Amino acid sequence: MSIIRKWSSKQQRALEILIRLKRLYPNATCTLNYETPVQLLVATILSAQCTDERVNQVTPLLFGRFPDAVKMATADLAELETLVRSTGFYRNKAKNIQAACRMIIEKFGGKVPKTMEQLLELPGVARKTANVVLAHAYGINQGVTVDTHVKRLSNRLGLTEHADPIRIERDLIRLLPQPDWENWSIRLIYHGRAVCTARNPKCGACVLADLCPAANLPQIDAGVEENKSSGIVPAAKR
Repeated sequence: MSIIRKWSSKQQRALEILIRLKRLYPNATCTLNYETPVQLLVATILSAQCTDERVNQVTPLLFGRFPDAVKMATADLAELETLVRSTGFYRNKAKNIQAACRMIIEKFGGKVPKTMEQLLELPGVARKTANVVLAHAYGINQGVTVDTHVKRLSNRLGLTEHADPIRIERDLIRLLPQPDWENWSIRLIYHGRAVCTARNPKCGACVLADLCPAANLPQIDAGVEENKSSGIVPAAKR
């Protein structure tokens, strides 16, 4: 099979997966609670290596004390650290949040930027955070958000062979229509939490099983040597 035909077949499968995910999770949306673009930015920074549920427990008090970029930028750093402590890596997160808010005030006129290039200038902001902010604060689908769920499922579904989030994003951008880039990520995250879990995926109950090269394996995260004979690319270790 030529590379072009192989990619076309993969794209058709990706579109069918998208259709089924839309049916399964019709109302899927960002699960972080926020009222403004800067609050979404802060919540997304806090969500790194932390659950959205935990972040949503932290942000009411945090945003009550420091509701905007000005308040965040001038907050006592020790207090900021205390408020975000339970999200993990709290010192680094608090430092980045404050530095990002200062840059927003000093360089971007107090408003969260609307371009990928400018968002990536902010401390603590990589493409994942930037994609979330652009899509949900401004309705701009600049790319595909790749978190641990999207990374795991994209590999299991055979839509990418990469472990690097940027290379995974490039593959997914080639396969999916731009208007669906962000809702793809959201729905895949839902599916990763509910069905295609890291350790014990529920392949027997999965509506994507017939489209998934990794379905029905006795051990989804088996080593490369064990899977060579089947031609299946194992999910990257998390």
